[in-house]
Order: sequence, then structure tokens, then C-alpha cells
Amino acid sequence: MMPAADAEKLLADVEAFCQELRPIEELCYVEHRYNDQLVPLARKHDLLGMVVPPAYGGRGADTVTYARALARIGREGTGVRTFFSGHTSIGEYPIMTWGTEEQKRRYLPAACRGEKILAFGLTEPEAGSNPLEMRSTYERRGDHFVLNGVKYLISNGGIATTIVTFAYPAGRQGRISAFLIDTDQPGFQSEDLTAKMGMPTANTAMFEMTNLKVPLANLLGEEGEGFRIAMGTLISGRISVAAGCLGVIEDCLAEVVRYAQERSQHGKAIGRHQLVQEHIAAIEMDRLATEALVLRAAEAKDASAAHPGDAKRHAQAELLAAQAKLYASQAAWDAADRAVQVFGGRGWSTLYRPGRHLQDVRVCRIYEGTDEILKLKIAAAVLGKEYEAYR
Repeated sequence: MMPAADAEKLLADVEAFCQELRPIEELCYVEHRYNDQLVPLARKHDLLGMVVPPAYGGRGADTVTYARALARIGREGTGVRTFFSGHTSIGEYPIMTWGTEEQKRRYLPAACRGEKILAFGLTEPEAGSNPLEMRSTYERRGDHFVLNGVKYLISNGGIATTIVTFAYPAGRQGRISAFLIDTDQPGFQSEDLTAKMGMPTANTAMFEMTNLKVPLANLLGEEGEGFRIAMGTLISGRISVAAGCLGVIEDCLAEVVRYAQERSQHGKAIGRHQLVQEHIAAIEMDRLATEALVLRAAEAKDASAAHPGDAKRHAQAELLAAQAKLYASQAAWDAADRAVQVFGGRGWSTLYRPGRHLQDVRVCRIYEGTDEILKLKIAAAVLGKEYEAYR
């Protein structure tokens, strides 16, 4: 576990980052443009390697501390938190967990300094909830691999310098493998995706690999381990989404409490109207239940990390991450919807925070596992493995 003093310092740095970022983020959101100050400010406050061990230039946060940090970051917007999920939770984490010592030394310190930005390239146009349907392929040729394929809806995909990417052997004769691809190489081309319902300040992209040469040394894990690496990484990713959703709920609550005390209708503050109080009570319950689930999932992940060979602890962490992500994303959507209702006509505007949260947080019920996939996972855990919908 991270020493208490170090955890407090990290959370204080997160708070300073958020306060400095907020006015910039709000302006970028209204202007519907990417926030190019997020990375420099994260670098300034040393937040680009929160979970990376100090030996590799990071701050060594445990999952509970990191979840608390992401909850605070989530209050600034789902787009802001999504950057950290892409760079740290599903970017740095698989390198930390499955990377060779050489890969860790080559990528992690530079990522912590902001010299490298990371992303996770799993989703494809025809492979969303079932990554086994991916069409990207690789072929070994001498001292390198050659990758071909298209990845879609990749957070940080247009700004990343290195992407954890997955592909089948050519001809699909074998299992998926994972690779670290560097985006400055010939054969890599990305395109930003801007026609999004929300998160205009965050980068989302698709990219194409055309005979992209990847050194043998950039294979992540063993050949054929890609699916296991992807699923293991999603535990980290799902907890990060859940923690960010907690932050959304916290911000919606703060906004409606302030607004309900200031706004008057029918001769009194709207906070004195019982039906407005109903919304506030519901948001508070969303917050309380989500916080409990997020912390429980984070604690389970830390317990699993402390006992890497314990299959039971791993399964528990995986299930709790799915449960926390499912509940938190739905609760955040509910909280944002209620906050918009309390704000009335002003809620239906991106000039106010509830409207921005409502637009942005909807994607949290899709990426890192849709509601439907997570429900199936949870139900199978209750019924038994033999009842898995997809086997």
C-alpha cells in the first residue's frame, strides 16, 4: 500500500491540477475543441505515472488511492478522466504487468514524464463487445513483425506515441498476441473522430496499420497471450471508469445543491420544493452506493495484486470491477439526468456543468464493457460458469 503521506500528497497534487485545469477545460468545451493543456498540466503536477512504481519514475499509488484520484479528476469531466484511463489504466498498466524489464525501462519513465503518451488499441469497426472477432493480423518476418489492420474509437489514439495493440496471426491460425507499436513509424496512420455526442475536449481516433514493422522486442507477453492480457487490463480499465463516474456524481451533487439554494421559484428557493429534494436525495444515494462499490473493487484489485497466483482473488477482483463499472456508469447517467432536471432550461445547455456531464457520461455505459456484457458476466458469476452466455 502507498504510504499515507505519499497518498495525501498525490491527492493534493490532483486537486491543484483540477483547479488549474477547470477554466481551460470549460472554455475548450464551449469551443468544442481538444484541450491541449491537459497533458502539460498533468506533467506539471506529476500525474502521468500515478500507479507506476517509483523505480520506473512513477508515484507508486495503490488502486484505492488511484481510484480516489480518478474520482476527483472525474469531477472535471469524463473526457479528462478518459485521458488518464487511456494513458495509465490501460496504457501503462499492461506494460507494468506483462512487459519485459527492457520494455518497462524503455516506455514507463518516458510515459511518466509525458514524453510518451499511451493508448490501448483493442476495438475495431467489426469487433466491439467480442474482441475475438478482430481482423487485425500480424506476421513474423525475420527480426520483426508486420501488422495490418484498423482500430476504431481509441481513446488517445490520435495523440499517442505508443499503443498497446492486439492482432491475430496471419490467416487467424493461432491466438491473439499483444504488441507495443510506436506511432512514428511508416505504416501507421491515424484519424481523429470528432463526430461524438460528448467529450469534445478529449482525443478519440481510429488508426490503420499498413505493413507496420514492429520489432520482435515489442511483443508484449508471450505469443498467443493477447486475449488474456486484454481481459486482465480491462479490470484496471473498468475500475477507472467507475471511479470517474463517482466523480461525475459528486460534481452533479455539488452543482444541484448550490443551484437549489440560489434559484428561487414560486416565492422560495427551489431546494425547498419536495420534488427537487427527491432528485437531490436520489443523487446522494447514487453517490453513496457508487463510492462503496468503487472502493470495494479497488481493494479487491489490490488484494489480488498482492497474491498474483491466487485465482480466487483474481476472479473476485474481476467480478467486482464489472459490478462497480456497471453500477457506477448507470448511476452517473441518472445523477446527470436529475441534475439537468433541477437546472431546468439552463440544464439543457453545455454552458452549465450538468448538461456537459449528461452528454459525456453516456459513453461510460458502452466502453470498457457495455451494460449488457457486464450483466451477462455478473449473472454467470451467480449462476455458475456453465451458464456463461458466450463460451
